[in-house]
Amino acid sequence: MSERESMPYDVVIVGAGPAGLSAAIRLKQLATEAGSEISVCILEKGSEVGAHILSGAVIDPKALDELLPNWRDDGCPLATVPVTKNEHWVLTKNKKFAIPHLTTPGFMHNKGTYTGSLGNLCRWLAGKAEELGVEIFPGFPAAEILYNDDGSVKGVATGDMGVARDGSHRGDYQPGMELHGKYTFFAEGARGSLTKQLKRQFHLEEGRQPQVYGIGIKELWDIDPDKHEPGRVIHSQGWPLDDDSWGGGFLYHQDNNQVALGFVVALSYRNPYLSPFEEFQRWKQHPAIREFLEGGKRVSYGARAINEGGYQSIPQLAFPGGALIGCSAGFVNVPRIKGTHTAMKSGMLAAESAFAAIGAERAADTLQDYDDALHASWVADELKMVRNVQPLVDKWGGTIGTLLAGTDMWMRNFRIGLPFTMKHHADHTTLTRRDLATPIEYPKPDGVISFDRLGSVFVSNTNHEEDQPIHLTLKDAAIPTTVNLPEFAGPEQRYCPAGVYEFVEEGGATRLQINAQNCVHCKTCDIKDPTQNINWVTPEGGGGPNYPNM
Repeated sequence: MSERESMPYDVVIVGAGPAGLSAAIRLKQLATEAGSEISVCILEKGSEVGAHILSGAVIDPKALDELLPNWRDDGCPLATVPVTKNEHWVLTKNKKFAIPHLTTPGFMHNKGTYTGSLGNLCRWLAGKAEELGVEIFPGFPAAEILYNDDGSVKGVATGDMGVARDGSHRGDYQPGMELHGKYTFFAEGARGSLTKQLKRQFHLEEGRQPQVYGIGIKELWDIDPDKHEPGRVIHSQGWPLDDDSWGGGFLYHQDNNQVALGFVVALSYRNPYLSPFEEFQRWKQHPAIREFLEGGKRVSYGARAINEGGYQSIPQLAFPGGALIGCSAGFVNVPRIKGTHTAMKSGMLAAESAFAAIGAERAADTLQDYDDALHASWVADELKMVRNVQPLVDKWGGTIGTLLAGTDMWMRNFRIGLPFTMKHHADHTTLTRRDLATPIEYPKPDGVISFDRLGSVFVSNTNHEEDQPIHLTLKDAAIPTTVNLPEFAGPEQRYCPAGVYEFVEEGGATRLQINAQNCVHCKTCDIKDPTQNINWVTPEGGGGPNYPNM
C-alpha cells in the first residue's frame, strides 16, 4: 500500500462553501489584527470553488456586512441586484392569490436583501481568502476522518485517485493526502458524509431533534427582456402539492435577463409515488409561472438537499479536535428560505474560538466557547423565532399548518409564542406503504417548459470518471427488491432528481441499477431511503456537477 504524504496546518476546513470560506477569512483577519501567523487550508470536492454550490438565492447580507464591510464597493457579484419587489402567492391549479405583506411579520419581507448566484459569491469569497493567504484545494474531497491516539480529530485524508471500479489501481493511481490540523472544521453542506460519521462518533445529536430536510430543484432561464424585472422575488405555495406534502416554488429575477426558479419539497412527504422532480415540472406549467418562461431558454439545472430542522435540530457543534459549521450543522431559517448568512456567521464564530485556542497553545480539544457563542448569537435568536414553523406545517398540512405557523411567528414577533417546541420525525420514517397510497400520474414533458431527468442532468454539466468505485453504496444489495419495491413501490426511482436509480428486468428477475455517473450530489437518497440502506460517499475528486452560475 502506498504511503500517504501529510501536510500540517493550524486549521483544516472541509468545504469551500459560505461557511468554510467565511471561517478561513475570519481566521486570517484575526491573525493580521494580532500581528501573528496562522496556516489555513480548505478542501473542496468540486472541480472549482462554486462548482457544487446551489441555492436560490436571496441572501441576507448581515454576516457579509460583519465579515467584509466594504463588499458592495469591492467587486462582489452579489451587489448587482438588490431585491426591489417581494411577492408571495398561493397557487391553485390555474389561479394565483397574492398574500398581502401586512399579514406576514417584518422579517419575512426581504428588505435589504440581494438576489444572485451563491456559487459566484463563493468564488468571490475564495479570491478574498486567497489574498489573505488561505490555501484552497479544489478537486480534492475529504474522504476519511483521521484521529489522534486519544480519539480526538487529527484532520482528514483526501480520496485516492485512479482507483478502478473493481478496486484495483489504474495506471494514473495516486494515494490521498493527509491534512493534519490543530482543529478541523467540517463545512460539507447538508448531510455531509463525514459529518454523519462525526455525529455518531461523538454523539452530537444526543438530546436533539433529528435533522429533517427538503430537496430543492433549480433551473436558470434566460427570458424575454420585456418580462424581466431585476430584483423581483416571487415565492409560491399550494399547487401542485397536496396537504400530505408541503413545500413551494421560487422565481427570482436576477442579472442579465435571467431568472432563477425552483421548487422545494419537504422530504417528510408520505406518498411513495410522489416525485419532487415531476412536481417541479408541473409547477412550471402553472399559467402564472409559465408566462415568464415562454419565449425563454433553460440554461442550467441542479438539485440539493436543504436542512429544515431549525433550532431544535442543531447538534452539539464542537468535539475534540473539530467543529461543525454551516449546513453541516444546519442553520437554515425555513420560512425565510435563507441560510447563507447564518452559515457564514457560524464559520466566523468557530474561527474566533479556534484562533483564541491556538493563541493559548491549545490543540485538538473541544471548542465549547464556539458552541456557547453560537447559541448566544443572532443566529440562535433568528432560528428560535421560527422553530415551530416546519413541524406545524408537517403535522397539520399545507393549509391549517400554514395558518398555525403564521400565528406562531406573529406571536413570537411580539415576544410571545407557543410555550413548547415541537418535535420532528426523521424523513426516512414517513413513507406510506404502496397499498395505502394513491399513484400519481405525471404528464409527459413538452421539451419547452418541462423536461425529463436525463436531459436535465445534461445541462447540469455532471460528469464522473466511469471506471471508479460506485459512490452510492448499499449496505444490503437485496433490500431494494425485497423491501423497497414491494412495500414502497421503489421510491428511489422517484425521489432522485437525476435518474440514478432504475429498476430493470434481467433474466426474469428485477434488480436495482445505479447510474452513479448521473449523480448531482443532492444527497436525497441518503436521507429518504426508508431502510437507510443507501450511503452516499465522496466520488473521485472533481466529479459531479459543474454549476456555472447557480
